[in-house]
Amino acid sequence: MSYILILGAASDIAKAVAAEYAKQGKSLYLATRAQEKEEAEATATDLKVKYNIEAETVEVDAVDFASHADFYEKLDPKPEGTLLFIGYLGDQIKAQADFEETQRIINTNYVGAVSLLNVIANDYESKKSGFIVGVSSVAGDRGRQSNYLYGSAKAGLTAYLSGLRHRLYASGVHVVTVKPGFVNTRMTEGMDLPAKLTAEPEEVARDIVKAQQKRKNTIYTKWFWRCVMMVITSIPEFVFKKTKL
Repeated sequence: MSYILILGAASDIAKAVAAEYAKQGKSLYLATRAQEKEEAEATATDLKVKYNIEAETVEVDAVDFASHADFYEKLDPKPEGTLLFIGYLGDQIKAQADFEETQRIINTNYVGAVSLLNVIANDYESKKSGFIVGVSSVAGDRGRQSNYLYGSAKAGLTAYLSGLRHRLYASGVHVVTVKPGFVNTRMTEGMDLPAKLTAEPEEVARDIVKAQQKRKNTIYTKWFWRCVMMVITSIPEFVFKKTKL
């Protein structure tokens, strides 16, 4: 029996993706932090009942770097593919004055992601099979005063996934980079998001699974964010620095 590993399985988008794979009969490892285990177990139970698949919960802490190799070693069987949804938006204003908040943003969104994916990528490369989907963000396309610490970590993740895709191509292992724009999730709850530019988790999930199965390299979701970010990244710096984005 083959499994798909979902890292950060408590996120709204991850849950929607889990449901998409469950509909296709895929078995799942739902990996979350210990404090989210009860929520993950409820998701696993729901998926098993609805879709008659196997769904197991496993614990992983993105910022406990030393535990990552052991976490993956204990998975039996090893997953045929991995999707990374681990992320932390953080508080930009707080982080500017409190380096602990800065570290949490960087370590969760970048260092922890890299630590986990390094372990998994080595296994897939040795087997010459597997896939990795990493969820980055449009925030990484250009630093903006409103969230540049989160954006810088996501920019690092985007570059990492690009290099990983390049490295693993020869082994037949495919890597997909996903760049969501605004999504209606718990992470964005309370934010004044423009309705026409905001996706639901289920929409993003369908885009992700489709991109993985069609072996896309990089996708924006919703699709029009590619155009939005093309405009934003083309603004000359002497003009851009005067904006309030």
